Order: sequence, then structure tokens, then C-alpha cells
Amino acid sequence: MVNGPRQAGKTTLLEMFMESHGGTYRSLDDTDELAAALADPITYVDNGDRPLIIDEVQRGGEPLILAIKRRVDRNRAPGQFVLSGSTRFLTVPTLSESLAGRAAFVDLWPLSMTERTRSGEDFLQSKIGRPEELLGTVSSWTRDQYLELITTGSFPEAIGMSSRNSRRRWFTGYLRTIIERDIREFADIRHARALPRLTSMIAARAGSPFVATDAGNGLSLNAETVSTYLQYLETVFLVATVPAWSTNLVSRITKAPKVFLTDSGLAANLTNTDADSLRRPGQRPLGALIETFVLAELLKLKSLTCDAFEIMHYRDRDSREIDFILETPDGRIYAIEVKASASPHSDDARHLTWLRDKLGDRFTAGIVLHLGAKGFSYGDRILSLPLSALWGNAPLPDHDRRRGDELVVDRMPVSDRTK
Repeated sequence: MVNGPRQAGKTTLLEMFMESHGGTYRSLDDTDELAAALADPITYVDNGDRPLIIDEVQRGGEPLILAIKRRVDRNRAPGQFVLSGSTRFLTVPTLSESLAGRAAFVDLWPLSMTERTRSGEDFLQSKIGRPEELLGTVSSWTRDQYLELITTGSFPEAIGMSSRNSRRRWFTGYLRTIIERDIREFADIRHARALPRLTSMIAARAGSPFVATDAGNGLSLNAETVSTYLQYLETVFLVATVPAWSTNLVSRITKAPKVFLTDSGLAANLTNTDADSLRRPGQRPLGALIETFVLAELLKLKSLTCDAFEIMHYRDRDSREIDFILETPDGRIYAIEVKASASPHSDDARHLTWLRDKLGDRFTAGIVLHLGAKGFSYGDRILSLPLSALWGNAPLPDHDRRRGDELVVDRMPVSDRTK
């Protein structure tokens, strides 16, 4: 089961998979295919060469999922179906069957910077675990390049657009499609106008604790409705919630989560921000957009490493705050601070140093990510690194601005692409 936001590249990937592995491809975005699946789901899943690849499977509803379940229960051979959807399959309210124990789930996000630069870097495992390898890092990325990168986002279609006006129209239409079509397919929205406003509010407040009551006051909604709408936005991959990290070492922590949009380009569009406006010093949206961008890259890394870590944040009543806490299953901690400055200072790492001293050996590394060019040490396991260290400081290829769909080809293993 391949889950992911619309336009992330799922359909392209599935079509390529069929070309190299065989099978039958069907998309329920096709009106005729959807009608056939709804009219006779059992016959629909029983016919066609295996694997049967069904794109946007959630549109077939509960009867189609149950038909797939029955087919799998009759024949337990793996790999009969490859399913995909633009909603989080396990959280769609209209689907009670989860296929638990019968399916493996993979989140496919839009293009990561590792994919776009072809760097092959695994930041968490290959570098942070050996911080001495990053000392003396020098990045060729400039502040202007970062601003273009962050405001463009990572959707293949948006990347392929050279016109900012075209990109703005694309993002506007994208959000409208998600809200007016995908969410309405599984939810009864009584306050339809509140969803775009809530999404814009999340974009503007990224990096701040999210309190449903406060958000509701700004939207004239009660906290319960805000929480429900937030869940809907998460179901369609528009937003991601970063929970507070709790530890028995500190009792004065705050428990409110942070909520982010999952693409910095969409966030920039909703806050009416572009690279030119961010070039002026002191622009308030910049910090929130950079933090949104970093979270998106971490979500992609988490998916590619089979959920090798959880993403959380830290904030306490003594005004200590750490943007992202990454915790591995064996309890190791990586802590990340994100700064919009190109000239970081040792004071930017004071909360990382405090956490290191609290955790001892559990603390693997603390990173201050910034828009400058150089990486250096602030002492034991505390580093200051350019933002581009997330993808090995590799530059974008000169041909990166070609048609966005073509960029998705690097998602297939080389052996599969050349079969």
C-alpha cells in the first residue's frame, strides 16, 4: 500500500513498476474504472494479470477493500496487489477495514533533496552518527538559492515550472482539489470555508505550539471541530503533527504539538511569500518556512529508512526549545535546531548543550542548521552545519528544471529501470 499526497509521483512510479514487473494497472481516477469497481468489486479484483495495481484505491470504498481482503485470504501468496492512495489509508473515516496483517505500508512523499541532487546521502546514518566527518564542511549553496528552493517546494510539477505565477496558480488549484474533492469524499464538512483558513493559519504559525482552542478562536470554531478538521488535513497529507518529546529528566515540559504543512512551497503560497520578498532581511515568514522545509526532508528520510526514528520537538516552561528531536528505537537522540541566519552563533546551540548534558550517552548529536556556508564544531557532539548538509551539500543538476515528471525516474532502483 503506497500512500502519499497527490502529485507526489505515485502514478508515475506505479506505471514504471508495471513496465518492469508486469501486471495490470488501473486507476480509480478514471470514471469507467471507478464505475466498474463500485458495481462489482469482487469481479473487479478477480480479473487481470497479477500484480493488480490499483491507484487511488480509497475511491472504491469499503466494498472494494473487502473484496481485496477476501481474495488475499483465499490465496496468501504475497505480491498479488499493489495499492496506492492519496489519503492515509488507516485513518479514512469511511473505511473500517484496515487490511492489518495483510499489507505493508509505504509513504511516498514528493521529491527529497537527496533525490533531486542524486547525492545518495543518508544524513542520519552515514553522517550524524560520525560527526567528525562533517567538521570543516563548506557548502556552495547561497542564501538566494535556499530561498528559491524553499519557496518552490518539492512537488515534481511545481519544480518543473519556471514561472512563479504559474506555480502560484498550481498550488491554489492543488489545495482546492484536495479540500473540495478528496476530503469531501470521506467527510461531511459543515464549515467548508474554514478548511483553507485553517491551512493558511498552520502555514503562518509553523514552528509554534498548536492549541486547538486558540486556533478555534481565530476561526470561530470550537476546539473539537478544529481537531477534527486537523485530522482530515493529516489524512490527505496536507499537514503533519510533530508531538512534544517527553522525558522523565524534566518535569516542566509543555505537551502541545507543533503542526506543519508538508511542503514549504505550498506554505509559501498560502502566506503570500516568494523568494524576492524573503531577500529583505528580517522577514518573519522565513524562519517558519525553513522549519517547514526541514520537517518535510525529515519525513522523507524517515520513510526511506523504514521509520528508523520518530520526529518530535521539545519545549519547556523555562523557555528552552529545540525544533526537532529524532529518537531511534534503541533510545538514541539526535537534536536539531533550525536557524534562518547565515551567521550562526554559539548561543544558538545552548539548548542542545543543555540536552546533551542531561542525556549523557543517549545524546548522539546536536545540529544547528543554518543558511551559511561553513560547518564547524561547538564542542562535544554539537555541530553547526549548512542546511545543505541534509543532502551532502550536493548542488542541483543543471537540468533539474526540466519537466517535473521526468525527475521521478530516479525513484526506481537502477536495476529496475534498466530491465
